[in-house]
Amino acid sequence: MAKILSQDEIDALLTTVSSGEDQPAEEKSNGDKLRSVITYDFKHPNRVSKDQIRTLENMHDNFAGQYASSLSAILRTIVDVDLVSVDQITYSEFIMSLVTPSCTYTFAAPPLDAACLADYNPTLTFALIDRMFGGNGKILETERELTGIERSVMLRLANELYHDLEKSWENIIKIEVEQKSFETNPQFIQIVPPGETVVVVSFQIKLFQSTGLLTVCYPYVALEPVITKLSGQNWIDATKKKNLEADRSVNVRNLQSVSAELSAVLLNTDIKMKDFLQLKIGDIIPSEKKINQPMDIFVNKRKKYVAKPGLTGKKKSFQVIRVCEGLLEEN
Repeated sequence: MAKILSQDEIDALLTTVSSGEDQPAEEKSNGDKLRSVITYDFKHPNRVSKDQIRTLENMHDNFAGQYASSLSAILRTIVDVDLVSVDQITYSEFIMSLVTPSCTYTFAAPPLDAACLADYNPTLTFALIDRMFGGNGKILETERELTGIERSVMLRLANELYHDLEKSWENIIKIEVEQKSFETNPQFIQIVPPGETVVVVSFQIKLFQSTGLLTVCYPYVALEPVITKLSGQNWIDATKKKNLEADRSVNVRNLQSVSAELSAVLLNTDIKMKDFLQLKIGDIIPSEKKINQPMDIFVNKRKKYVAKPGLTGKKKSFQVIRVCEGLLEEN
């Protein structure tokens, strides 16, 4: 039988509903803390997964160390290159974030399908140029395009960037970077449609008291052919394989200078100890082995080859006719 509420209970229930106090305030605050709401833009979906972004971060973190060493060698001073972020945004948003005039290069990197982009912030550009011409890499507050000589200087640094990018990518796939063009106005660079997704890798370069940004942009259409290889497991496997190949090359190089004793056994025969003790110059020891039969070649007293005896000019020699794999016979 259903319970009939009294008038006081009905009044208390209506008061609670009208005031919205159906649960304690403390429970509400706890629920808000536990709930995490992330806005999602359906017009610009994330096409690169978090695992693939992490792989790109690892790859370009290695690139940062290599490029820092290259810049330090060219500029003859300590240069720090730090990975700032790896983001995926639209190409129009990326172009709007660049400063005009800029120092921007477009390059191809087969087998990546589309052209990619590398941009040096103007503050960084003039600091590098000042250092290349013997200065202290000071910040120049100027807004102008680069001269022909300054472009040649920056091209040398860009070529080092291409070389180090090839090294950083070789754990995933071998690429060959080739420069396409140089632009000072980013608005004139249209490597993909404005709404296309791009992956933007940002680096902070520190030179003396100067700090500037280097940005590398990969369109998604360029990464699409190799996107399945951008996983953490592939990165680990490729790194292990590279280490094994490096170890193998070191071992091969070390073994090339190792000397080994090589001996050829012309014949074997059995004689009595009495006859052996009575041997003198001119005695002949008969053998059942014919001269045209193959002989055994030993390397460090282990049988390795079967060869045919002969002459090379006036020198005795042998010709290898078979390799004895796995034979460990000692002479």
